[in-house]
Amino acid sequence: MAGLSDTLARLAQAQRAATMGAASMGYADQTAADSGRLQALEDFGANPGALRALSFVPEAAAGTRMPLVVVLHGCTQTAAGYDRGSGWSELAEEQGFAVLYPEQQRGNNGNLCFNWFAAEDIRRGGGEAQSIRSMITTMVRDCPIDPDRIYVTGLSAGGAMASVMLATYPELFAAGAIIAGLPYGTATSMSQALDRMRGRGLPDSAALAALVDGASPATMRIPRISVWHGDGDGTVVAANADAAVAQWRGVHGVAQAPDEVEQTADHLHRRWRDAQGQVVVEEYRIRGLGHGTPLATTGADGLGEAGPHMLEAGISATRHNAAFFGIAGQPAARPTDARPAPATASARAGSPVRSPLASRSGGSQIGDMIDGALRAAGLLR
Repeated sequence: MAGLSDTLARLAQAQRAATMGAASMGYADQTAADSGRLQALEDFGANPGALRALSFVPEAAAGTRMPLVVVLHGCTQTAAGYDRGSGWSELAEEQGFAVLYPEQQRGNNGNLCFNWFAAEDIRRGGGEAQSIRSMITTMVRDCPIDPDRIYVTGLSAGGAMASVMLATYPELFAAGAIIAGLPYGTATSMSQALDRMRGRGLPDSAALAALVDGASPATMRIPRISVWHGDGDGTVVAANADAAVAQWRGVHGVAQAPDEVEQTADHLHRRWRDAQGQVVVEEYRIRGLGHGTPLATTGADGLGEAGPHMLEAGISATRHNAAFFGIAGQPAARPTDARPAPATASARAGSPVRSPLASRSGGSQIGDMIDGALRAAGLLR
């Protein structure tokens, strides 16, 4: 078997080919996108992960402290590109909270992925996790941020890095949202990362919870978790959503069966409550959605802009997650044929469901092209 350094070199070559192929297909790298709202955060202290930071802070009323949402972009994306697509800073201005965007650099990862699978970057006190923690500390120090209302969310590799932050620094976060991401601690090498993305070798529920329990000192605070995934995702398969839910169910000590299930034509929504009745884990499984962040860009609550891995789905993960965090109201209800229903075995397993929304797969062509590049590099069979 090839050594890790050789593997990484081959992957970097494959990533460059994938990015060039995406551009030739009309799926340009999102580094050129600019939301026009974000400002660079300079001198934020220890930065062993060599990340960049950008932020948006609306004007605050005198004497008030605002919530902070940490947002982690996906591969091939930048902070500004993801902000433009997701609409987080637009919502922040509307609702009066701050946004922090850690940003990956090409010197760390040729495809701008956060290194959620690298042991040195996913431990408390080191690498990219420490860099993000430094950014948060600086925001709390220099801006009117309420330290009890800090949240984190991310897409894909950013979703996996959100899992890292929630596990390694749970005392920082009141809640988090993992979108098309992976559970914490399941991969510590590139080959493992590729296997986990395809649902191979995921630990059982007890082992998943133990990974989080061992990632930080004992804490009285356990973040509430929202997990989002499309059942048409061929890049990070939906088994990872099942594993993320199982991981945090175990940490919170709630039952396997959800307390509430809502089934609509567009999605499955499940909630788990603790002994006090608070929703501590929830899951949205979006019918027919490929690899990306679900958006609702039209209507009264329209937000964000569709693009590569930013997928129109009739439901805004940004607005719903802000509501789950408790920093914005619930989005206006859209017409639906919602039918409350018990969770079926297939829904619990996350098996694909064919629907008229299957055309929303969006990034499937990119996923196929990347898979081809990885196979050509000998990293995928």
